[in-house]
Amino acid sequence: MNIALWIAQAVLALIYVSAGVMKTFMVAKAKEQLPWAKRHSDNFVRFVGVSEFLGAIGLVLPILTGILPWLTPVAALGLVIVQVLAIFMEHVPAKEYKALPFNIFLLLLAAFVAYGRCFIISR
Repeated sequence: MNIALWIAQAVLALIYVSAGVMKTFMVAKAKEQLPWAKRHSDNFVRFVGVSEFLGAIGLVLPILTGILPWLTPVAALGLVIVQVLAIFMEHVPAKEYKALPFNIFLLLLAAFVAYGRCFIISR
């Protein structure tokens, strides 16, 4: 189970770091590629990007270093919240149904990490 959790954490971290960097430092590119970003200000897109980047760091760094390892399931839960908001506040109202499978995949993977690191295994 520990190996599965580490794989899930690595996959999520890679996805969220790359998405977070693009939304934080390349807002124009994010607005070209992401329909929801066009509906929001640059600062909001940056906020989402910083949140995703910090969530990705929180998935790996605390448990890897052993410093405040309880932050790993908290970061995973934060990314679950990000996906719930993305699904129900952005994609469903805008009828962007093609985006939903990937968002649901990220939500389930983050929920697996949150549950696994909180209740099943801590290291």
